[in-house]
Amino acid sequence: MALVGRYNSLQVVKHTDFGLYLDGGADGEILLPNRYIPKDIPSEDEDWLNVFVYLDSEDKLLATTEKPKVQVGEFASLKVVEVNSIGVFLDWGLPKDLLLPYSEEKRQLKAGEYCVVHVYLDKRTRRITATARLDRYLDKLPAKYEVGQQVDLLVAEETDMGFKAIINNSHWGLIHKNEVFKFLRSGKQEKGFIKELRSDGKIALSLQPIGAQLASSLNAQILDKLRANQGTLAVSDKSDPQVISDLFGVSKGNFKKAIGALYKEGQIVIHSDRIELV
Repeated sequence: MALVGRYNSLQVVKHTDFGLYLDGGADGEILLPNRYIPKDIPSEDEDWLNVFVYLDSEDKLLATTEKPKVQVGEFASLKVVEVNSIGVFLDWGLPKDLLLPYSEEKRQLKAGEYCVVHVYLDKRTRRITATARLDRYLDKLPAKYEVGQQVDLLVAEETDMGFKAIINNSHWGLIHKNEVFKFLRSGKQEKGFIKELRSDGKIALSLQPIGAQLASSLNAQILDKLRANQGTLAVSDKSDPQVISDLFGVSKGNFKKAIGALYKEGQIVIHSDRIELV
């Protein structure tokens, strides 16, 4: 049986004028229309193709080599393209838009907005469906992360304490306000680091490496950029935090600590508008 809403490796069983039929096991043959057939495919029936399987507008299984923005079981930020009597429809990169039923909304959405959703397979209809109610699809088991570990983050929403983010498609985490030194918004994807694993199961996140790990890598990064720029950089401890973030991906506070340490080591000179190699 084919995995609906996910990539499948399926064998070609039949060539026709309007496409290829692929072996879907218990689901029977699945059509890959001509417009999605790779140009370099040989004519032998023994070939296997990596395709995405979904339901067309008539709820028939269809294969495509186009790449959707999200698969079943994943989270993504998708744009609302239409709101009608049936529900909210999202652009997920395929001709047939993805349905977000009204019952799965967390707030009222309008066309043009973006929404962080989880994509699941409706057990009754086998239709690929989106939901903005994320909690039920995140892992409730204790997270097996380590402090300092780098992780993938999907920013989901802003709260009074900071930004809630989905860690590695699995757990909730929080980027506290004092850790936010760059522009963040719902739907933004970031690299992050585990800052704290609390006894209540909550996870604190950082957008930059932790402790000595940060100091070592940032010092080296500053020196590398100086060497690559004839020994000078137009940034200092008085520079705008956004300029520092754009250059090094760290907060102004951590940048000041790094150049202070390099200055004490005699490796750089700090001016009001620049730093220079000694």
